[in-house]
Amino acid sequence: MSASEKTGERVALVTGAGRRIGRAIALRLHALDFNVAIHCHLSVTEATDLAHELNAVRRASACVFRADLMQTVSLPLLVNEVAAWHGRLDVLVNNASVFIRSSNVVHDEGVWDALWSTNVKAPQVLSAASFPWLSQHQGVIVNITDIHADRPLQDYGVYSQTKAALTLQTKDLAREFAPKVRVNAVAPGAMMWPEGDNQLSMQQQQSIVDKTPLCRHGDPQWIAHAVQFCVDNEFMTGQVIRVDGGRSLR
Repeated sequence: MSASEKTGERVALVTGAGRRIGRAIALRLHALDFNVAIHCHLSVTEATDLAHELNAVRRASACVFRADLMQTVSLPLLVNEVAAWHGRLDVLVNNASVFIRSSNVVHDEGVWDALWSTNVKAPQVLSAASFPWLSQHQGVIVNITDIHADRPLQDYGVYSQTKAALTLQTKDLAREFAPKVRVNAVAPGAMMWPEGDNQLSMQQQQSIVDKTPLCRHGDPQWIAHAVQFCVDNEFMTGQVIRVDGGRSLR
């Protein structure tokens, strides 16, 4: 991406940007003078609040775009709407994903569809739809994978499989989209504790921290920093950066 690009012109689309890691990524890119397209599905209130916050800093620099990533047929329209907003698209961050328990004994078609459609198919469709726009400005795609793409997480086997597929997708698209578009990934470790049905007990949380060489829990800002590195480093493509406090070493 050329350093000669004018401040405030570049546009980044971040999926699932209303909260958690996606919000941190959106804030970071906005601080780098990107106009940020905040994608959301159900987190409309959080996404709208974030847009107001960013627009208060720099007028017309953030906008909310709502879409259900499972409805992949509509995703090229989402990309075109984002690109039409400021007439370009420079960065796509495929952050949104679903995290659902699964059984290797009992097959649940709904769980498989939700996980594979959101975590694998949607990034593929969004990346393909974004390529014509991204290629105009030596753009970048950053996929948010998971350290469990390499070492499956117990009771989350299907989720782990989807992140493995997204990792391979990253490498495949990096080769196919070169030299016009770079494609990299960031693989978080424990950054934010799971919510809802996936909540962990204090004992489980401490066990994870104890197995992390840096002996502490993560923070979404460190994922955002890694995304920035993927955007800024013009001689890197097809790579996966692990941000996990060293946990994958164990």
